[in-house]
Order: sequence, then structure tokens, then C-alpha cells
Amino acid sequence: MKRAIFRRHGVPADVIELIEAPDPTPGPGEVRVRNHVMTVNPADLLTIEGRYGAEPTKLPATPGTGAWGIVDAVGEDVTRLSVGDAVLPVGAGLWADTVVLPERMAPKAPDGADPEQCAMMRANSGTAHLLLGDMVDLEPGDWIVQNAANSAVGRMVIRFARERGLHTVNIVRRADVADLLKADGADVVVVDDGATDLAAAVVAAVDTAPKLALDAVGGAATGVLAQAVANGGMVVVYGLLSGQDNSVAARDLVFRGVTVRGFWLAEWFQSATREQMRDLNVFLTGKLEKGLLNTDIDGRYPLSRIHDAVGHAGRGGRNGKIILTGEHDA
Repeated sequence: MKRAIFRRHGVPADVIELIEAPDPTPGPGEVRVRNHVMTVNPADLLTIEGRYGAEPTKLPATPGTGAWGIVDAVGEDVTRLSVGDAVLPVGAGLWADTVVLPERMAPKAPDGADPEQCAMMRANSGTAHLLLGDMVDLEPGDWIVQNAANSAVGRMVIRFARERGLHTVNIVRRADVADLLKADGADVVVVDDGATDLAAAVVAAVDTAPKLALDAVGGAATGVLAQAVANGGMVVVYGLLSGQDNSVAARDLVFRGVTVRGFWLAEWFQSATREQMRDLNVFLTGKLEKGLLNTDIDGRYPLSRIHDAVGHAGRGGRNGKIILTGEHDA
């Protein structure tokens, strides 16, 4: 098997490397999966850089949190999966062409669905769904505001919100993505040009202050969202693209009752019940079948070109995800 590792934190293209190791053998209750598609997410790059906030406790480590693969061996006591089943591995360390994981962490992939879209389905779309559904009671007509709105999660938030009759204000750093987001269903797009008062722009764009704000950036951006939400509103931090600690004014926390909380999909999966995981998979499968989860792809690289892949993923101006393919596909 081949897998990507980093032995120290640093620029991803400089510190990532590919190693070979014997194929692992599944133990009781485990399955071995040959990954055909692996996703490259911002959190992976931040983890390699040591800026994510949940870095591995021990190095070397393997990044990667989204994949599509085929079961090719099962251990004793495995009852739900069989050799040949297509699955969506859950967990970390998925930038490898072969992984072993507990059966419950390998839900079946939707029958006949595109493997690339399946691999991207859970991390981005799952996060978007849970952010909209589990944080604040939202009703049709309510407003939400989010930054990094042209990210994969941001675009899914827009699409899911439109289906639910919710309105979105979407903060981006590039004016050229506005039409793309409006095609997804965005109501308002605000461009962060470095001079605009973003909180004031959000307030001016809505008829009712947002109950919910979604923050993928961190740093001062968290404070902007806290200013923009209603009294008693909530800011949910689910990313740290800035690499900076969240900053929120005491005025919003103390005198306006704004709540700030975090969300991390990996932790959700660790604590989720089987029923919760099943419900999420059913929801996402239905949206995938409707074509609502289609995510643009900006580049495809075999695992052997991991340096090129992370270099591409780290460049600005992309309009899609970067994916890796297993060596058995090269």
C-alpha cells in the first residue's frame, strides 16, 4: 500500500511525502478498503501546517478525511459489509490507497453514484446540513449569514437553505464568484474588498437580522459576524482558514447575548449514534440523487503526485476541489 505522511509541520508541498508499507490486515469487526478517490480539504492543509487546532498528537501522520473506496477484505464478526461493496470511509488518515477501519466507520456509498461526488459528499455537505439543522431553530423566511461562501461547504449551505426557504447573505473575497453563488440560490453576496464595513453591509441587506452566522475563517472575521447577527443570535465556528484565534467584542457577547460555539464534523461522527449516521447518510444520498451535491473539481492527481496536488490546493483563485486517485487507478 501507499500513503502520504508528514513528519513535521510546514508548507504542505515541502513536508508531505509518499511511503510504501505492507497491506494491513483487518481485525475483528474491521474492513479493509482500497481507496479510489480521496479529497483534499482546507482542513487537511491547515493540519499539515500545524494551524488547524486539532493536529495529530504524534508524527508522522497521514492527512485526509474524505474518500470513496471498495472493500476488499473483511475481518471476523463483520455482518453488514462484503468484499466488493463501495463505501465512504469515515475518519482521519485517508490519504492512502488502502485503509483498515471499523465496519461502522465505512457506510455504504449510494448505488450507481459518481465516486468523485460521493467522496466529497460527507465532509462538505454533511457539515452544511448539520450547521443548518442542529444549531438554531430556523423557519422559512429567516436569514443566515456566512463567510467563505464560495467554499464547498458555503455553496452547500446556500443550496440547502434555498430548499428550506431560508435567505442567505454570503461574504466572499472575490467579486467574480457572485454569479456562481446566485445560481446556487444566494440572496445577497457581499464582497470583502478590505474597505467595506461588512457588518453594516449585512445589516443593510436584510429585512430581519440573521439568527445564525457560519464562520469558516476565524480571527477578526468572527467578530464581524457577531456584530451582524440579531440580539441573542449564534455564530458557529466550523473552520479556521485565517489560522487566527477567534475575536469577538465584549459588547456582542455581554450586552447583546450573542453566542459563539464550535462545530467539528470529525467529533460529531465520533459521538453520533448509528441512527444519526444513518439519517445523515439517507439525507445526503437523497440530495446526491437529485444532483444538489454536485461539486466542481479543479484538479485530479494520482496519489503519486501528492506534492502537485497539495500545491494546487493551496493556490488561490480555484473554483473547485482537488482530488486524489488511488494508485490502482493510475
